[in-house]
Amino acid sequence: MGALLLEPKTAEWRVLSIQTKLHRWAGEDRARRFDDLFNLVADPAFLVVAWRRVRGNTGSRTAGVDGLTARDVPAGWGEEAFLNKIREQLRARTFQPLPVRERLIPKPGTSKKRRLGIPVLADRVVQASLKLVLEPIFEAGFAPCSYGFRPNRRAHDAIAEIHHMGSHRYEWVLEADIEACFDTISHTALMDRVRARVGDKRVLALVKAFCKAGILTDLGRQEQTSASTPQGGILSPLLANIALSVLDEWFMAEHQQAMATVRQRDNRRRRGLANWRLVRYADDWVAMVNGTRHDAEQLREQAAAVLVPMGLRLSEAKTSVTHIDDGFVFLGHHIQRRRKRGTRKWTVYTYPSKKAINTVIAKVRALVHPGQPDLRTLLIRVNAVIRGWCNYFRHGSSKRTFSYLGHYVWHRLYWWLRKRHGGMSWRKIRTRLLDSGWEISAQGTVLLDAASIPVTRYRWRAWDIPTPWSRRTEPSPAA
Repeated sequence: MGALLLEPKTAEWRVLSIQTKLHRWAGEDRARRFDDLFNLVADPAFLVVAWRRVRGNTGSRTAGVDGLTARDVPAGWGEEAFLNKIREQLRARTFQPLPVRERLIPKPGTSKKRRLGIPVLADRVVQASLKLVLEPIFEAGFAPCSYGFRPNRRAHDAIAEIHHMGSHRYEWVLEADIEACFDTISHTALMDRVRARVGDKRVLALVKAFCKAGILTDLGRQEQTSASTPQGGILSPLLANIALSVLDEWFMAEHQQAMATVRQRDNRRRRGLANWRLVRYADDWVAMVNGTRHDAEQLREQAAAVLVPMGLRLSEAKTSVTHIDDGFVFLGHHIQRRRKRGTRKWTVYTYPSKKAINTVIAKVRALVHPGQPDLRTLLIRVNAVIRGWCNYFRHGSSKRTFSYLGHYVWHRLYWWLRKRHGGMSWRKIRTRLLDSGWEISAQGTVLLDAASIPVTRYRWRAWDIPTPWSRRTEPSPAA
């Protein structure tokens, strides 16, 4: 191999070892500003790892404004020449991001559309390399109440914390929605927060260039981006978390100052003061309040004031205060406290929301149509949808919902078989087309029964969730 295109294992080890050092240094000194990071962005190992991640992403098949996809690189000038060109441009300070290509996708369950910005392939590689360098630094300072788009954290952690807090007298819920979050983040305020940890002006200029790259609309008109971090870029989730960490820091400062211990929280309640906790997943967040409805309403005003300097505001229509006994929806889960059947005990339950159920049913209905080529291909596609949806919701009280979904899918496929074969009766379908019994199968591929997927409780991991860099790095593969 060439000098730049390192062996994948060697590149991965080098990147991980440097990330571990950056994360440790950032954690030891929370006020430290890091210089000379630009050389890491242009480092061969970082570019190789960045390219592998861009290439392995499903979005690699989608082209930016230059029409280039990841498949075109090996067939064209080759991976090494492609990465060498990017590195030379970075080191010569001639690299300039191109406008992102606009793509409007429908928001699930609504008639509205969400704007995605698709960068060109070279920009994705540089963004991925930037993320490899910046993420370990900022992760050391991110609050533990944030779960979205962070390593080793997932939506189930956020749901588990809400379940835990709801089971411990945090009964009022401030459901908040930030209006057009990714489209309204102030570049000035964002860069100020990035500048607090990054002192390398070259890296700062690169981050700002990506923010200001602009958007090429479907009509061919180029729009300037004076605010926002367009969704679709690899760097956008990290930048959004950096911007929204202003909310985390305010909640955490209030919590650490007055609510950190059980004694402090009990004293506040005796004095008629509220306790609260923030749970945030990207731009979706809730505040669990142990107090009154009035306390939650006051917290709403305070949180709105915290977001103003970042150019963000809460949606009046979608931000509300709800009691946990009335239930609310968060990350596709309907969360509600109910009396446990047969007892006097009240328990917090999590179910798939009606919107989530309607979404998966719509997906199955769209897949199961007469135009499908054959039964085996259809079963593979339907099974993938069922498995993915059920694995996401299997940590709640979902058994009855899974059973309903299984029945719906079975009857939908039965309809497809009858339609496919001219209204043939079920008895003839069983004897002529299926392998055995009541199972719908073809050539060894069996329809997955949603009810057979086990439901297990996801335990809250508290705030002690390790990062990929908190473990000791393995020995170098070259050693």
